[in-house]
Amino acid sequence: MSVSSEHAPAPEAKAPEKGAAPSRWTTALRDMASSSATVIIFAILGALILAAVLIAAADPTVQKTAGYIFARPADFFKAVWDSVSGAYSALFRGAIYNPDAATFARKIKPITETLTAATPLIFAGLGLGIGFRSGIFNIGAQGQVVLGAVVSAYFGFAFNLPVVLHLIVAIIGGFLAGGLWAGIAGFLKARFGANEVIVTIMLNSIAGFLMSYLLTTTAFMRPGSNNPVSQRVADTAMFPKLFGQDFRLHWGFVLALLAAVAVWWLMERSVLGYRFRAVGFNPDAARTAGIKVERMYLYVMLVAGGLAGMGGVSQTLGTEGVLQEGVAGSIGFDAITVALLGRSRPAGIVGAAILFGALRAGSPLMQTDSNTPIDIVQVVQALVVLLIAAPPLVRAIFRLPVPLKEVAA
Repeated sequence: MSVSSEHAPAPEAKAPEKGAAPSRWTTALRDMASSSATVIIFAILGALILAAVLIAAADPTVQKTAGYIFARPADFFKAVWDSVSGAYSALFRGAIYNPDAATFARKIKPITETLTAATPLIFAGLGLGIGFRSGIFNIGAQGQVVLGAVVSAYFGFAFNLPVVLHLIVAIIGGFLAGGLWAGIAGFLKARFGANEVIVTIMLNSIAGFLMSYLLTTTAFMRPGSNNPVSQRVADTAMFPKLFGQDFRLHWGFVLALLAAVAVWWLMERSVLGYRFRAVGFNPDAARTAGIKVERMYLYVMLVAGGLAGMGGVSQTLGTEGVLQEGVAGSIGFDAITVALLGRSRPAGIVGAAILFGALRAGSPLMQTDSNTPIDIVQVVQALVVLLIAAPPLVRAIFRLPVPLKEVAA
């Protein structure tokens, strides 16, 4: 007996298929949460959290209140908060903006100091980034910074030229010095297959000792002084100040930003940059495609060394005005971290250099105002590098999703 259509059971609604594609918003949020930029942000956040633990542990008040934490836990947590917030507040006031200053110029001076400290790191980081993307591990940025500083300083005080011409000549001299110094490693790698890591590390030592020797010669030593300090660079060869003599920030920072744009164009829009990237991706395939790989190695080192040399130029012609033993500081080594943190991309390198410039500019006030050991800043930098080098660790700590392309793989 047939059942009428009126009394037939209603068809069940279809359940969504198990493998149904996620919505556009879900996909977009997943892409944002799994991107490299998100990993970098959380790596920095994680480094600051871990550094906060060290800041609290080094504070005498926290140590004292920890002795009776079970009797009065509020005292302990208040001491931890005061220690960490005081340290990071001092870091902010020393690196970004100081609302306690008397005048507006003094309030904004911290950010100008941050950008001043970031300028040589931008130049050197750009040079290292080009090398990393081209498959060359240039560890010799420190020596290239030193040679750029030496030659630019010498051109700055040994020649008497008109205002604009003098600065241009000194800049070109420093750029060429850094490029030729790095070109030694590039030539040895291209001609004999020498390991660029070993060669550039050795060149770092040679550059440091060479500068020490030159500062004892009559050509460099300041007349009437026994200290290893050169003559002062002529005013005609110094970078003009961006905001007047009350601030140290100079036009070298603008030149560094222009260099970042130029490096972006070189690597992303030019034929030479395409060859650089092809060699870095697969030198054998690049050679099969007709690219002269050995020649590219030399070209990469010349360009990268020139940019690193500009880091020394910005020191002698921008902030210091003289050549002395500590003029290069640890710029070349810090630039390795900056290039890695910035993923060897110009925009990332600029951002990473400003971050490290902020840590460098704000650490003195953090030490004096909150009695925080200045070594904590070095710890923050090291933790950032550690976490950036291990994206899976950052994703595991903060429960970030894995990129879809890695899931597919």
